[in-house]
Amino acid sequence: MNNFASKAGIIWQIAELLRGGWKQYEYQDVILPLVVLKRLDAVLTPTKKEVLAQHHRYQGKINLDPILKKAAKAQFYNTSPYDFAKLLEDPKNVAKNFRHYIAGFSENIQDIVTKFDFEKQLDRLEGGDLLYLIIKELNKVDLHPSMVDNHEMGSIFEELIRKFAEQSNETAGEHYTPREVIELMVEVLFDPDRETLKRKHIIKTIYDCACGTGGMLTVGKDFIRGKVNPAADVYVYGQELNPATYAICKSDMLIRGEGPDKIKGGEKDHSKASTLANDQFFGEQFDYMLTNPPFGVDWKKDKDVVEREAERGHAGRFGAGLPRISDGQFLFLQHLIAKMRNPSDGGSRLAIVFNGSPLFTGDAGSGESEIRRWILEHDWLEAIIALPDQLFYNTGISTYLWFLSNRKSSQRKGKVQLIDARQLFGKMRKSLGNKRNQITDANRAKILEIYRTFVEGEHCRIFATTDFAYRQIVVERPLRRNFQTTPERLERLKAHKLFDRQQKGDDDSDAVVDALVQMDSKVFMNRESFLEAVKKHLTSKDRKLTASLLKAIWQELGERDETADVCTDSEGNPEPDTDLRDSENIPWGQDIQAYFEREVRPYVPDAWIDQSYRDHKDNKLGRVGYEIPLTRYFYTYQPPRDLAAIEGELAAVEGELAELLKKL
Repeated sequence: MNNFASKAGIIWQIAELLRGGWKQYEYQDVILPLVVLKRLDAVLTPTKKEVLAQHHRYQGKINLDPILKKAAKAQFYNTSPYDFAKLLEDPKNVAKNFRHYIAGFSENIQDIVTKFDFEKQLDRLEGGDLLYLIIKELNKVDLHPSMVDNHEMGSIFEELIRKFAEQSNETAGEHYTPREVIELMVEVLFDPDRETLKRKHIIKTIYDCACGTGGMLTVGKDFIRGKVNPAADVYVYGQELNPATYAICKSDMLIRGEGPDKIKGGEKDHSKASTLANDQFFGEQFDYMLTNPPFGVDWKKDKDVVEREAERGHAGRFGAGLPRISDGQFLFLQHLIAKMRNPSDGGSRLAIVFNGSPLFTGDAGSGESEIRRWILEHDWLEAIIALPDQLFYNTGISTYLWFLSNRKSSQRKGKVQLIDARQLFGKMRKSLGNKRNQITDANRAKILEIYRTFVEGEHCRIFATTDFAYRQIVVERPLRRNFQTTPERLERLKAHKLFDRQQKGDDDSDAVVDALVQMDSKVFMNRESFLEAVKKHLTSKDRKLTASLLKAIWQELGERDETADVCTDSEGNPEPDTDLRDSENIPWGQDIQAYFEREVRPYVPDAWIDQSYRDHKDNKLGRVGYEIPLTRYFYTYQPPRDLAAIEGELAAVEGELAELLKKL
């Protein structure tokens, strides 16, 4: 695994042959499919002669597919006489022969080539010697599995994709997960089930709804088969939106002998490939799920389908609520939860990578808060691990691993474990894009041990699920205004939207203002007294008065004044000042009125609680909200430095500067 960066670097240099004819962000359209084909070619080389012999012997007689797969010792084959080496023997006809070579692949590889849309690039490469040169250089890179295992090959692809993404200005959400992060996810995900996974004839399924190049699926399966139970039957499933990464994932699965039909997506039509808009594993459930969905990326393209499904409530995938349109992370999590097995059927565990937004974005009653509420009230959230920053290739932001299960152990029931691993990292000798930090084997072992021991300490806090809940109340304060017909306030009145509307076909509004100019400009401290004076004055000027006009007058000619009388409604109740409206989040279980009297009333004696602001589920005062302020729980107060020490350092610096000035 140590030389994946060097091999990726060599391939990147080959991509530079395209300079001039292709823009840098287009290099991937040529290089990625050729690297995939080179990898497939390397796998098939040892059995090429036997495949051709079997093809010649049985062609047109029987179904060749199973025979040729057996001869190839793989889930795919190529019946063309050409391979990468043979293509180089005829430089003049390399494009024609290359098309013949591609056409010789089995149907499952044809699908991969189609997803890459490589025919367009082949047309561009045909002129000149570019295709020949690229194949020649690429053929020097040994990608046979005996030299480059699947793990390393995945890293090569992801490094290439990262470099190509940098050239195309991909957003921070379009990133790929470092292998050490996947390994941490996998170890925590499977740790409680180690004994179960050791059973004979065990069968388990793993699913990734945004599988990219398939790294999480392969690492997950390799962990079970390599470290827990070599005899376990593990089946992997994935869906991927991007056609190129879908093609890479599917080719890798074919090489590994996985069922190619278990990887879905890749269509150019977004609505067909998107996990949110088109669940291609509809009705299926899985034992384990893990994914790194795009974060900070909107779901506008899926909006219509998602909203229609949300209207079905919990009969669909998005019954808990919808997050804001700018960020679809919580939609992916709801999708995974919908695919959990019933606990009576063994239940499920899942892991997902998030940025900080799902922890706290959204007030009580918002889509995000309601989704957190749904998860925590069902006691599915098991643990959250805060990761170091500068860990991912295309973004340096903070990330978090969420672990959920519908079959928690008895000691974890009703509890959520928060792990602060932000300082558990090692510095990389050489940065890879934004990735400057890495989780070392020692770091990973420590994080796993913290999770496993389930004991509070420097890096661990354990909470009841209700510790993240609160009731949000609305605090009102009375409307107090003084009123006066000053030139500045009258100009404000003229700009009111009601007057703008009237000016389109009625000049009466100007006449109203003109009449008000003539009114006594004394200051009124009571709204009723002011309005009586206005009515009397305007009536004497033969001006029509409507309720909307009077409202506009007092709103624009009034200014906040704490010494003024309180404005009241028709029943004598104080009217709230919407500009002073505030909210309070009251910790779960505390008496609302007692909290208000203790924390609010001493500072704003005239305030009151809006009794109409109630929760939609229990109809009790205050809306229920949930947030997980993880960093606050691990905050350690650092007292400021001693003032005398700072002054001493400043004096020393001043002395040094003085000495330097003397020398000048």
